[in-house]
Amino acid sequence: MPPGPGGSMGRGHYLSDEEKNNMPKVTKALLLRVFSYLKPYWRQLMLVFVCIIVSSVCSLFPSILTGYIVDVLTGRDMGGWIGNGIAALIRLILLSLLLHFSSNLIGVGESYLNSWIAQHISFDMRNEMYRHLQKMSQRFFTSSNQGDIITRMTSDISGVESVISGTFTSILSNSITLVVAVVAMFRKNWLLALVGLVVVPLFTLPTRMAGKNRWKLAGEAQACNDEINGILNETLSVSGQLLVKLFGREDTEYERYKEVNGKMVQLNIRERMAGRWFFMLLSTLTTIGPMLLYLVGGFLIMRHDSTLSVGDITVLVALLGRMYGPVNSLLNIQVDWIRSMAMFTRIFEYYDMKVEIEDRPDAKELKNAKGEVRFEHVDFAYDADRQILKDISFDLRSGNCVAIVGPSGSGKSTIVNLIPRLWDVNAGRVLFDGEDVRNLTLRSLRDEIGIVTQETYLFNGTIRDNLRYAKSDATDEEMLDACKKANIYDFIARQPEGLDTLVGNRGLKLSGGEKQRISIARALLKDPALLIFDEATSALDSISEAAIQEAINPLIEERTSILIAHRLSTILHADEILVVKDGRIVERGQHKDLMHAGGTYQELYETQFMKLED
Repeated sequence: MPPGPGGSMGRGHYLSDEEKNNMPKVTKALLLRVFSYLKPYWRQLMLVFVCIIVSSVCSLFPSILTGYIVDVLTGRDMGGWIGNGIAALIRLILLSLLLHFSSNLIGVGESYLNSWIAQHISFDMRNEMYRHLQKMSQRFFTSSNQGDIITRMTSDISGVESVISGTFTSILSNSITLVVAVVAMFRKNWLLALVGLVVVPLFTLPTRMAGKNRWKLAGEAQACNDEINGILNETLSVSGQLLVKLFGREDTEYERYKEVNGKMVQLNIRERMAGRWFFMLLSTLTTIGPMLLYLVGGFLIMRHDSTLSVGDITVLVALLGRMYGPVNSLLNIQVDWIRSMAMFTRIFEYYDMKVEIEDRPDAKELKNAKGEVRFEHVDFAYDADRQILKDISFDLRSGNCVAIVGPSGSGKSTIVNLIPRLWDVNAGRVLFDGEDVRNLTLRSLRDEIGIVTQETYLFNGTIRDNLRYAKSDATDEEMLDACKKANIYDFIARQPEGLDTLVGNRGLKLSGGEKQRISIARALLKDPALLIFDEATSALDSISEAAIQEAINPLIEERTSILIAHRLSTILHADEILVVKDGRIVERGQHKDLMHAGGTYQELYETQFMKLED
């Protein structure tokens, strides 16, 4: 019998409008690429195919033996290896049970192999995707939707498992079952086989009609569900719930939720009832085939063909019933195939994205770094029509400190991001220890640069875990020494768990100042040749800022460093101040010289630095 209203013939067998519009172009190259992931597991695949063939054949034989059992029960002498009487009946029943058991046992083995292959292929694809995404530049992560990245890493690649274990094997299994059933029917009686096959296509019509209607209703229900989720997210979040209370909108929001919830109930009822009339018709159609076989078979037995037995008709009816499922599945396989190819296409789109920043074939290892930096006439733009930096040139010698100041959006952070090659210049050169950074390996270059940013990121774990992210084999003494320099040691010493104190998701259990000082300690533990502070105190309160400033001042005395700062006390420690405006260095020099120049720096001092110092 075909599946019922809640079975597989529902909405999943139809493409949405979006899927139709974005239907992938299936080419030979695409297919070869898909099957290239199967190639390492071809031996296991061959074994799966053998299991499917044997299991499909074994599962059909009990239907054929049922006819012999009926004939034995009606007193017909079967002759040959079957014989007659009670011995023949026992022999046939035991053989039927054995075939059932064998088919199910082989099916278990096939399922295991299928799952093993699917899991290993998705394992390979996830690893390949993760490795590829790690190589992508900042441009990719700043311009791509993070949810889309995660979806392709998780849902799309997980969907490959169902493609391997479902779609491919379903085509083979159903095709074999159908072919064996048709051959067996024609071997029994070609006329009755034709009579039975005439009815098979009819039952697919109500299936498709019901599925199409349910798909449409399911789409409306999903939209309604999205609206409900939107209301819940807005009104039950911490901020949203507070706003509702403060403005006394509880009743209004309740009525809004109640209305949408009621609409959802009606849609769900309609969706579940949509296929009932069609499935009633379907159930009727599936009984027509057997009735026709009984009618025509009975007529042949009674009037014309005395060799046709009741068992033969029973076999034909059973085989006809076994054909319904495979026929329905193969008729709808196009949808599964298109979705499978669309899934692979989405994954391959990411695989094919060009890696913008990578090691050159002849890249050198940076050794015994001193941290000297030189910018030579550097231009940079995120997009062709949006120039960020123009003709930037400056030198930073080993042991010195450069401060970069300027209005918000002037390109200060972009300058320091070019040093570790988070981006590559469009023109000019950035040199590290006299070597163009593009000629150095990324790992050796970035190992010698420590950056403390305004937006501190801590992983959900202990302080120890976060510190060791910079140096995995760091000892407790090394970590505590870095913490002392970062002015966070006293805080850690007060904690009952010490370095094993949990920081929470993104460091939420710590204050902003504590997180920032741990971030500084982590950068110091890396022991870089160049230390960069990118507005490391701008988002903190005055007490936290003072603690961090206390940590930074000694560090810039002993290390090559770059400061992007907004406090005068920090800037005064620099050997040179670069004033950046509209992507250009418009002034440079010491504080007192720049103040007398009466330009952008003086304006910044009067509008920003002086107020902060006060």
